[in-house]
Amino acid sequence: MIEHVENPGVENFSPAEKVGELLADQFKKNPFFYFFSPDETTSNRFEKVFDVEKRAWGDLAKEAWDLPESPDGRIVEMLSENVLFSTMTGHLMNGEQAMMGSYEAFYPIITSQILQHLKFIKQAREVEWREPMPAVNLLSTSTCWRQDHNGYTHQSPALLSTLLTLPTNLCNCLFPVDDVACEVAFDKMLESRDCLNLMTFNKTDVPRYIDTNHAKYQYENGGASIFQFASDDKPDFVLTAAGDIQTTEALEAMKILRRDLPGIRLRFVGITALSYRAIGTCKNKLSKSQFEELFTADKPIIANFHGYPETLAAIFENYTARGRVKVHGFIEEGSTTTPFEMLRKNGCSRYDIAADVAKVLGRTKLVAKYYDLLNENHNTAVKFGEDLIK
Repeated sequence: MIEHVENPGVENFSPAEKVGELLADQFKKNPFFYFFSPDETTSNRFEKVFDVEKRAWGDLAKEAWDLPESPDGRIVEMLSENVLFSTMTGHLMNGEQAMMGSYEAFYPIITSQILQHLKFIKQAREVEWREPMPAVNLLSTSTCWRQDHNGYTHQSPALLSTLLTLPTNLCNCLFPVDDVACEVAFDKMLESRDCLNLMTFNKTDVPRYIDTNHAKYQYENGGASIFQFASDDKPDFVLTAAGDIQTTEALEAMKILRRDLPGIRLRFVGITALSYRAIGTCKNKLSKSQFEELFTADKPIIANFHGYPETLAAIFENYTARGRVKVHGFIEEGSTTTPFEMLRKNGCSRYDIAADVAKVLGRTKLVAKYYDLLNENHNTAVKFGEDLIK
């Protein structure tokens, strides 16, 4: 438990490494817990699990470099998301806990299976004698925003859009902002029953922003909260984000705006959960009155989203007028490129967000300055393979 973050945004930690530690702890606590993954457990930085548990392995040959293996190992690796998901759901239907981890871009492979299992959950909840099942818990990492080597083929947050448009209202899409929030989200996933949780986070190091109590507060209060360390009272603009990298870009945009527009008043609202037609989880959605408390009644809102912008824009339309919110997100632009250039290509960088505010205020020279900086980074990335803007 992290009781206080002294300097929010200064120290960096890997959310994926934290999840690996949490999985290892779960193996120690629960002798019936299983973890399912393609052959990417180590690549996804979950390698702590091998300190306490073995990979399932039959009577096949072993090499000297192989990780710990055993016929009764509870780490099940196979390069088939279809087989892994089917095996995991069978284990869940026996009433036992499990989780599955994979690259974000490969989860859409099993979309049909996920939908069929959600149909089963919906009908099972209507049968009196059926006991609630442990939730389907999916860990989604190696995301579209940090595929610097694999490129466009490994860039797809498509499953998010599918889950957030299902009227069965059985899916929670979780976006922990840092390693501390990952721990709280992990616990929430294990507690839940008769639903699906998709937790999206990055394996690269990201800034730590909030303490454990703040992360818990978000879930108890509709899946969102004001980051007071970055916010002013009576704001002129509200910036918001769902996703760890997207949050950092929005907060960096606020620093830029305060430097270039002294006196501007800004608020940041962190979103940690989305569900059908709402901010928050299936069972604890943000109400319209809560929305106004966080986002104000009428101030412009600029949002930065991990997935496709239309998905979050549709959710905002259930709370406020369409023209009030500008949403940035993944617009299917990608390649093998540098991290900041990836953000620039999709219009999700700090300077894209700052430019939105400058446009509303009619500060055309400032808008031009921000786009010049983006173009300068593009030229540097193409020429040297490194970002000018870190």
